[in-house]
Amino acid sequence: MNWLELSAVVDAEAVESVSALFAQYGYNGGVAVEEAIISSPDGPEYTIDTSRPATVRTYILADEHAAEVQQKVEHSLWVLGMMRPVGELNVRPIVEEDWANAWKEHYQTRRIGTRFVIVPSWLEYAEEPNDIVLRLDPGMAFGTGLHPTTQLCLEMLEDVAIAKKTVLDLGCGSGILAVGAARLGAARVLALDTDPIAVEATAENAQRNAVLDRITSAEGSLGSAPLEHWLGWEGAQLGNPQSYQSKGEFDVILANILANVHVVLGADYVAALKPGGLLLTSGIINDREADVVAAFEAAGLAQVARKTQGDWVALLHQK
Repeated sequence: MNWLELSAVVDAEAVESVSALFAQYGYNGGVAVEEAIISSPDGPEYTIDTSRPATVRTYILADEHAAEVQQKVEHSLWVLGMMRPVGELNVRPIVEEDWANAWKEHYQTRRIGTRFVIVPSWLEYAEEPNDIVLRLDPGMAFGTGLHPTTQLCLEMLEDVAIAKKTVLDLGCGSGILAVGAARLGAARVLALDTDPIAVEATAENAQRNAVLDRITSAEGSLGSAPLEHWLGWEGAQLGNPQSYQSKGEFDVILANILANVHVVLGADYVAALKPGGLLLTSGIINDREADVVAAFEAAGLAQVARKTQGDWVALLHQK
């Protein structure tokens, strides 16, 4: 299977908008942002230089949809360029065995929230007191910790009492949230994804972080919701992944997926949660927040917290 890397060099203030655009079309909504950094002379630490442009990347299948996707992305970039400096779309072919190495070029150690530190498995890091280090190799699965939706989840997860709890990570990608929950003390984590590559990557990252005994990764989805739009283009089908039916099994559900999926899954979230259970959702662009909130309220969920980064929103609800 071959892939195309889509990238654009954009003004720092346009990163969120271009990331949202790329997430709409990229495989599983995956986006990588390579920001300009200022290295510290005293060690591996660095700061983001917001005065310089960043490079935004995503990946699409090199199939019969590719030309149409490129055309749509090019047009949207042109429109965004009317408001902020946005470069032209660059396209680079990548064969599947080179996928992991394509990510490595743009992936660095990053601190998220107060305690989480995302460390690529191929880099060294001197752990500090109270750090929760997540050693991650996304391989061919998305979920590097660079996207705002993932960062929001990890930041909010720090404030959730998750020790000894049973957790569902829906749409696990690389397994970053599942591993984060386990490292915070979760007793058991079920990580589901419709992509078999993500299921394999989650298991590998769980083993890499010595939490494989508490994480089960499996191919599937929650409830019976249609998941066709997870692939990033309208009308694409994921096939028929196993539907996981749960009745009051989980203390916490983590779901960093798209707003459309959240809206459909409201009742399934409630059915899967124990009484008083918590639902942490992200992947919600601010224009769709009202739809998600309304669907959750109708399903019987009460909002208890909200966090934003740029155009993205993460929500915490309770059954």
